[in-house]
Amino acid sequence: MKLRAIVTGASGMVGEGVLHECLRDPEVEAVLVLGRRPCGHSDPKLTEILVPDFFDLAKIEERLAGWNACFFCLGVSSVGRNEADYSRLTYDLTMNFARTLARRSPGAAFCYVSGQGTDSTEKGRVMWARVKGRTENELRGLFARSYAFRPGYMQPAPGLAHALPYYAYISWAYPVLRRLFANSVTTLRELALAMIRAAKDGFDEPVVEVADIVRLAAR
Repeated sequence: MKLRAIVTGASGMVGEGVLHECLRDPEVEAVLVLGRRPCGHSDPKLTEILVPDFFDLAKIEERLAGWNACFFCLGVSSVGRNEADYSRLTYDLTMNFARTLARRSPGAAFCYVSGQGTDSTEKGRVMWARVKGRTENELRGLFARSYAFRPGYMQPAPGLAHALPYYAYISWAYPVLRRLFANSVTTLRELALAMIRAAKDGFDEPVVEVADIVRLAAR
C-alpha cells in the first residue's frame, strides 16, 4: 500500500523532519502539508495549503478526502500557559481537525506526536500530561488506526531549517545521552520513519514509546 499522507506542523522541527522523510520515501506517493506558514520545501509529490485557523476548516474540508495517513505534528509548549489555554491549543485544536478528517478520510491512520510521560489516566498531577492523555484517548475513538507517539529527547535531522535553537548547544551530547538513556532518546529521523512504518504496516499497540519508535524505524 502506497501512502497518501497529510502532514501538519511542517514549519516546526518535528513536522519538518517528518515531511523530509515522507518526500524521501518511495512508499509515500503524495503529501499534503497543512500549516499556518509555508513549510519552505518543494517537491513534485508535495501540495501545500495554508490554514490560518485550524478551528475553521470549512474552506479546506473537501481537500481532506482520499488520504490514508495523517502525521499530526502541530503542538505548543505548556510553559507559561494555564490548563484552559493549553487544552484549547492542544486538545480542542487537535480534535477539531481529527473529527473533520474522520468525516472525509475515515480509514486513515492517524499518527499523533504526543510526549514521553503522557498520562493515559487523565488524572495525574502534571497538567500537560493529562491534556495529552485525553487527546490520545479520544483520537482512538475516532480512528481504528490511531497511534500516539511519545518521543523524549529527539536529535534533530541534519540540514533542516526548523530545529529549535537550544539544540545547537546540546546536540554534541547526543551519543552519550543515547547510551545512558536509551529509553528516552531517539533521533527525529527515527521518529519520522516509525510514523511512516506504522501508517503503512500497522503496529500492535496504540501508544508508541521510545523503544518502540527505534524498533519501528529499523524495520
